[in-house]
Amino acid sequence: MTTTVSAPGTPIAPGDPSLSLDGSAGEVPAPPSVPPVLQAARPIDPGPAGPEAELLARELKSSITVADHLARNGYVAGPETDAWLDPKLAQLTPPDGMADREAFADRAAFAIRNGERIAVFGDYDCDGITAAAIMTSVLRQLGANVVPLLATRTEGAYGLSNPALTRVVGTGASLLVTLDCGSSDHPRIADARSKGIETLVIDHHLVPKEPLPALAFLNPHRPDCGFGFKWLASCGLALSVGAALRKKVGREIDLRPLLDLVAIGTIADVAPLIGDNRALVRAGLRVLAGGGRPGLRALADIAKLDSSFGISGEDISFRVAPRLNAPGRLGNPDDSLALLLANDSVEAAGIAASIEQVQLQRRALQAQMIDEANADIAEMGMTALSGIALARQGWHPGIVGIVAGRIADTTGKPTIVIGLEGATGRGSVRGPRGFPLYDALTRCRTELVGYGGHQAAAGVHVDSTRIEALRALWHEVCREIAPTVAASNGPPAVRFDPRDDPRQVLRDLARLEPCGEGNPAPQLYFEQVTIASARDLKGHLKLELTWDSGARRLSAIAFGEGARALEVAGTKRNLLGVLRPSSYTGVELTVNRIL
Repeated sequence: MTTTVSAPGTPIAPGDPSLSLDGSAGEVPAPPSVPPVLQAARPIDPGPAGPEAELLARELKSSITVADHLARNGYVAGPETDAWLDPKLAQLTPPDGMADREAFADRAAFAIRNGERIAVFGDYDCDGITAAAIMTSVLRQLGANVVPLLATRTEGAYGLSNPALTRVVGTGASLLVTLDCGSSDHPRIADARSKGIETLVIDHHLVPKEPLPALAFLNPHRPDCGFGFKWLASCGLALSVGAALRKKVGREIDLRPLLDLVAIGTIADVAPLIGDNRALVRAGLRVLAGGGRPGLRALADIAKLDSSFGISGEDISFRVAPRLNAPGRLGNPDDSLALLLANDSVEAAGIAASIEQVQLQRRALQAQMIDEANADIAEMGMTALSGIALARQGWHPGIVGIVAGRIADTTGKPTIVIGLEGATGRGSVRGPRGFPLYDALTRCRTELVGYGGHQAAAGVHVDSTRIEALRALWHEVCREIAPTVAASNGPPAVRFDPRDDPRQVLRDLARLEPCGEGNPAPQLYFEQVTIASARDLKGHLKLELTWDSGARRLSAIAFGEGARALEVAGTKRNLLGVLRPSSYTGVELTVNRIL
């Protein structure tokens, strides 16, 4: 979630050896930084593999194609590459230096031993929901009296708002744990203390200058936090704290089944998939594929997610996370938390079906808003602008982020989409990869009531009378920044080596998982392959590709391109696409571009 900044820029908001998590306030002018992505921008065809790729392929016993991708990223044969391809939980950063980790465990253990009621309060997005589910599960396994709660967009919105604190007080809890929020909720935390409720905060957002009146404050971005890996999402932090708590209570509980929740929250929050996150998410995807959690098993069935080929980061981003986020986008996220905590398969199936209905509503509303946004862009001639800013009365604030992302993807321009409600509005900001959104908003702060977030995604609070002024300033700022940004508007590409078997390439690509932020999956460039056959399949273009004098064959599909069947049949073409598992042919190419 975002951390809000009030214009002109003042922050106002924001042992089991196989799971080695047990250990043996200054102002930040910008949000926590993330490390550079693994892959720099490449041309569509980066050229054939060189001798270093062939050497690496022999050492790794891998396809030349995937070895070429690794070699172009600077990887060479050796222990570091082996460790990256096969990350282990035993390699996680020791948590000893994490500020307030022990203080958290001490206070929570005291509450468990003395039967205190503990309120667990998470944000309404995937990271907050999964973190709340992790903490609730750990506390319950340790015998705690725990009441889980989530923020809602309709009652108080993000963070520990006043309405949220009222709900916490109503539980009768004497201890509050906030997850994925709390770093800038000073007034409410102080109010909770005055009501006899002590607060423990787990968060990874902006650390304001003022000391937080919490008993424990876990945030890797605290200047005094000595924990070496700074990019854990709140769900990862919750798991680490759970390990400390089980040690403090002295009860052996297995934390590995919770890794599926860490994988979902980390990917959905667009945390960089490097270091500790890579190891945690890789392990979590294996847990998720095992289908042990009734709620996620039910959700996977509805999403038609076939785990027999494994689960990828893309599966989380496009099938799992949107469904878990849907209830919170349109109103109340409680169903998503209930789904993750469900122990009964029948109960889980019912909740998953309810969530799917909300997901369908979200899709319909999203489609309508995108159509309206595109109409506004055309009518106002915004295609000539360097940055796009759109606003309409009644646009749903829970959907504006999706619409902004879609417009930014299709136009390649930084985009603000605002849902107005009377005289004010709230919006989301998205842009092409590499564009510093937070920096751009800082230069537009004179036209904003508030703003926050980070360089890849942000949010704004606006006065409806300043929309035109914001649109003009946003265009100027984006025009000035764009030439300095080495942005890649798509994933990296690597040439498919014609000597490779596509099935082997697909298996090797799985070794790159989890793919996403910080580790984008490569697209494959096929040079001059023969399109042996092409047919229109219900509007889609179904292809059979051959090369190596017909000795190699591969099925392919280009969605929405069925009308090109006669044009491409029998020709040689360059293609750009992604290999995917197929239950019919073993492997299939999804074609993104016919060049």
